[in-house]
Amino acid sequence: MIQRKYYEDYQIGDTFETASLTITESHLVQWAGLTQDFYPLHMDAEYAATTVMKERVAHGPFLFALSVGQMCLKEWINYDAIIAWLGSDIKMLKPVRIGDTVHVLAEVTEMRETSKPHQGIQIWLYKVINQKGEVVMENTMKFMMHRKPQE
Repeated sequence: MIQRKYYEDYQIGDTFETASLTITESHLVQWAGLTQDFYPLHMDAEYAATTVMKERVAHGPFLFALSVGQMCLKEWINYDAIIAWLGSDIKMLKPVRIGDTVHVLAEVTEMRETSKPHQGIQIWLYKVINQKGEVVMENTMKFMMHRKPQE
């Protein structure tokens, strides 16, 4: 059984690292089919070869969603710890190509209490890192979280 976690179970500076995943053509095709984002830079190899990227690259929103999913797999923020996701600030720093391998390094960067004693706000910085050790995406995840019940 997974131990329930609360706002207080995390501290500023806590870090969490996921397993790696190699991006495949199938990821791009499935994401495009799911979202209807068939932009040629992601889907058309001939077109992409004529761009500054020189080849197809992964969709930015796909990498964001992947980072969220990778963190959920590890259950560091388990099941009902989060009341609500309050938004993100996403920065795409480098392209991710088919064949690149990425993982997520996340850090708790901010914590603050709210006027409600059963809730707290945390901000986590997710860094998506490629096989070269380069940060390809950063996104700040702002969460409203459950606090431990008052005894």
